[in-house]
Amino acid sequence: MSVPWKQTLLVGATSGIGAALAERLIASGVKVVAAGRRTDRLDAFVARHGASKAAAVRVDLADRESLTAFSKSVTTNFPEIDSVVLNAGTQSPFNLIKPGATDELSRFHNEVAVNFSAFVDLSMRLQPLLRNKPASALVFVSSHLGFVPATPLPAYSASKAALSAYAITLREQLRGTGVRVIDLWPPPVQTELHDYMGPDKGRKFGMPVEEFVDEAMAGLIAGKEEIIVGTGPAPKEEFDACVGQRTKWAEALALKQKALFAEHL
Repeated sequence: MSVPWKQTLLVGATSGIGAALAERLIASGVKVVAAGRRTDRLDAFVARHGASKAAAVRVDLADRESLTAFSKSVTTNFPEIDSVVLNAGTQSPFNLIKPGATDELSRFHNEVAVNFSAFVDLSMRLQPLLRNKPASALVFVSSHLGFVPATPLPAYSASKAALSAYAITLREQLRGTGVRVIDLWPPPVQTELHDYMGPDKGRKFGMPVEEFVDEAMAGLIAGKEEIIVGTGPAPKEEFDACVGQRTKWAEALALKQKALFAEHL
């Protein structure tokens, strides 16, 4: 079995989790429109797979002004897209109490913007394309740290918490449409994301990327809306149960508030 998609836009496809997912989706028969900053890697991806299986569009999530043009280009040039995977991100440690910490504010806010605000923009701008399909999917790659934050990574943890909350609310608002909203939660994975630790240490930290993709693909094929891969910052059964309970509470709250906010939605 494979995912029920024909063509996927994968943002953040030039390295790490995104690159591995792109390869696996193509192997499953899905055409992948890869998006990322590094044109050399995008060109190599298309050359490796051929135009019938792959395409590429450059995007820089840090440049929010460019996301409107990017979304219009994708919608115009790739109208067959029936799934979008929003994966790109950045991670760095912050000492919030050291002298001069306020000098780091721009870097902090940039990380939140790339990991969260850019995905809100893209999901809103690409939503009409997905809603025109009888069945489609929007996948957010969040993190275990969006549920249990890591003290050295406040910007990353906060941005992933916001992204997960946004995914839940968007899922509920899209109920009854053909768009499925999927929240994919990786643990630490051995990718370039941790290069700030030093390439040798950082790329050995966490789950091997192929193991992550095996579990992620299994969840996507099974049709899960929340896919929690690997072991989080607590025993897996306990962690998964807590996440599941949060989702149930969110769904119950959505039902209670449906009538209250009806005139506003």
